[in-house]
Amino acid sequence: MKLFRSTAAALALTTGLLALPALADVAQQNTSGDPLYTANAPKAFSMVGDLLIARPLLIAATVIGAGVFVVTLPFSAAGGNIGEAGHALVVEPGEAAFVRCLGCTTSGYRRD
Repeated sequence: MKLFRSTAAALALTTGLLALPALADVAQQNTSGDPLYTANAPKAFSMVGDLLIARPLLIAATVIGAGVFVVTLPFSAAGGNIGEAGHALVVEPGEAAFVRCLGCTTSGYRRD
């Protein structure tokens, strides 16, 4: 009988310990009710990485993209795709650099 009790106690303890990560994830979720904030609740290390690495690179990509857009503007005009070229070379990196929240993965504002 002692072997049965110790085995049952070890099994219960192991099962309880395996459920802790799932319970911790539930406890850390946003309780404000706003699904957009719940989806984009970045951690501090992702905010720091975004500020120090991603934003300067995205700003540089926006400036370089604007230069490339100006240089290729005659070819884009001949092909009839000035809007697509401007959006791909200037607007997309600009949105990622200036509109996206710090540490978030999606760009732009969501209007519901």
